[in-house]
Amino acid sequence: MDNIRYRLYYAFWYLLSLLPLRVLYGLADVAYVVVAYLVRYRRRTVRSNLQRCFPEKSEQERRQIERRFYRYFCDYVVETAKMMTMSERQIRRRMVFTNIEPLCQALSEGQSVGLYLGHVGNWEWLSAIGYWLPQGVVNAHLYHPLEDKMMDRLFLRLRSRHSSVGIPMKETMRRLVAFRQQGKTCLIGYISDQGPKWQNIHHWLTFLGQETPVFTGAERIVKSTNQVFAYGEVTRRRRGYYQCHIHVVTREPQTMPDWQLTDTYFRLLERTIRRTPHLWLWSHKRWKRTREEFNRRFEVINGKVRKKENKPETI
Repeated sequence: MDNIRYRLYYAFWYLLSLLPLRVLYGLADVAYVVVAYLVRYRRRTVRSNLQRCFPEKSEQERRQIERRFYRYFCDYVVETAKMMTMSERQIRRRMVFTNIEPLCQALSEGQSVGLYLGHVGNWEWLSAIGYWLPQGVVNAHLYHPLEDKMMDRLFLRLRSRHSSVGIPMKETMRRLVAFRQQGKTCLIGYISDQGPKWQNIHHWLTFLGQETPVFTGAERIVKSTNQVFAYGEVTRRRRGYYQCHIHVVTREPQTMPDWQLTDTYFRLLERTIRRTPHLWLWSHKRWKRTREEFNRRFEVINGKVRKKENKPETI
């Protein structure tokens, strides 16, 4: 049954991807009305996030960001479907990488790269960065497997069409060690702006004005394997055309204090979001975990997060 379901998923997306983008954008315009006004997809979450992060803006300004976000989100869906049949020439023209030369130089010298990214613009199209790298470099991305196994298989196949290797988070170090033993350099894409589970919270910072728990695993990997630390700032030039500008922060991550890489990433990401707020994924429940609740339920012992034991009160 699973294989049948997957084939149906794949057939639907494949047939959809055969349509020209101008037709797909027409479908996206119709979907916008359905998603934003009829289904009201996660509207409460979107509005809550915008109100928390932009209290200085008027209600009218926040509503404008909300409408633009839903339009962009519908475009993202059809653009992602189009990946299934996009040629190298097409995606290279529509997803452009600038200031990538320092990364290519580091890779040519045998140093791997950790490229930090956010859920900004079409992050799926970013998997095409492999076309811009020196020959022989492994283009990979870390990911958390989706709960829907059929969609997980589908998205892995989409990304692999443009030479991107998907690495589950739990297998990261094993795969990186294998690449090193094979004499391969790699570029690893880290999208680290989602909320970690309670047991994975080791650091808090202020992001978009909110006290925010963040993933630190990417920093530990970058430091332990001495990867170049870089940030990819995505902008939308016009509908269907994106640019990712590379900011190289350091080639010596091991010299930076703990959490400074993570802090720098979120500072750069916040700058990107404030410039074009509608291009970020506002439908994600980013601030559902608070430090107050964390301190009440958990404790950190020898660097590990553990749930507190409920001890009976003494009389």
